[in-house]
Amino acid sequence: MVPVSRPVAYTGENAPVLDGLREILSPLLAFYLDLHQHPELSGRESRTAARFADWLAGERYEVTRGVGGHGVVGLLRNGSGPRIMLRTELDALPVRERTGLAYASDGPVMHACGHDLHAAAVAGAATLLARATDHWRGTVMIVGQPAEETLEGAEAMLRDGLYERFGRPGTVLAQHAAPLPAGMVAHAREHGPLLAGSVGMDVVIHGRGGHAGAPHLAVDPVLTAAAVVLRLQGVVSRETAPAEQAVLTVGCLNAGSHSNVVADRATLGLTVRALSETSLDRLTAAVERIVGAECTASGCPREPEITVVSRSPVTVPDHEATGAVRRAHSALYGPQRVSTWPPAMATEDFPRYADEEFAGQEPTGIGLVYWMLGVVGAGQWSRAPGAGAAEKLAALPANHSPEFAPDARAALPMGVTAMTAAALARLGEPPHP
Repeated sequence: MVPVSRPVAYTGENAPVLDGLREILSPLLAFYLDLHQHPELSGRESRTAARFADWLAGERYEVTRGVGGHGVVGLLRNGSGPRIMLRTELDALPVRERTGLAYASDGPVMHACGHDLHAAAVAGAATLLARATDHWRGTVMIVGQPAEETLEGAEAMLRDGLYERFGRPGTVLAQHAAPLPAGMVAHAREHGPLLAGSVGMDVVIHGRGGHAGAPHLAVDPVLTAAAVVLRLQGVVSRETAPAEQAVLTVGCLNAGSHSNVVADRATLGLTVRALSETSLDRLTAAVERIVGAECTASGCPREPEITVVSRSPVTVPDHEATGAVRRAHSALYGPQRVSTWPPAMATEDFPRYADEEFAGQEPTGIGLVYWMLGVVGAGQWSRAPGAGAAEKLAALPANHSPEFAPDARAALPMGVTAMTAAALARLGEPPHP
């Protein structure tokens, strides 16, 4: 088990709400450990969703299950006031855990991105808000989202009537585990993106199969695929301005089954990432152009098939709402523990919650707030090699690594209070006596 650290003593106007963490921290840690030991892949989060829904129901939330797949929605109405949404993810990754932790998952699936920590933190914040309704007014909407890792879950929940059935929030809050020292949070720069948008594509290159001893009678798709991979590297290095952040990654290439056979097709899976929708469109068009040109140059018997399998928007937090939450975090933890996070090439489907397509208005009026939560414990930090912070951060296991291991004892209390303080900053104040 993870030992329970002594909660900090909170001061200020939020102290009566946050001090309730003491009595829920032990069961909340047990909840986190259970989620960590039983991870589920995107679209298969039935057990995780049930555990999350049961926790919310136990705190008097009106709970609806099965929204957009295994999505969970919990509502707590507390008088007239703003409607805010606290979102967490439920899914894990196809990674075999190598942390050596006593509570490590046993199998080919792992919470290697911290979604278990996110879920526990939102569950804790939901509890603190439910037990302190004298200190705020409005409606709290808790969303447990499936299939974030495949960038499908947010859209699935929205298409299943998330806003039509449960109301449209004015603010949507989320946080994400990051390799920062536990006890720190980091917000986006003013008026800028926090996370990249992405386009995922599957490519099929059609050749003509044959005997390895007579390659002149075949059209080798492996050669074409190799040429495509090499040529794609020039999209960022030669077609993208040096000051523009962009990434193009070919994550998989599959062809053939025997060394003595020329395959008749090759498949590639690739992703482009950028910090603007215009750049994403340009990168996607470049992929299509290069794949088509290389297939023509190779004399492929059929046109290539290029399928967009996922697309996520650029995450740009709302300036006004983020400023209010950042001020709340600074007041709670001190400004020295609230940092600025530079634009990163990681991606999310979180911006879907403010899409005009789903919100039904132009502009949406929905303020997105998204911040990074430090999860590296003091011992992890001291043991990491490196003379300075940059070297230590580079040496620590990052998200999606089989060694990724948040210090739950230090990070979970911070995750609960950061989310609770953010919620209180966007909810209405109770009437004065």
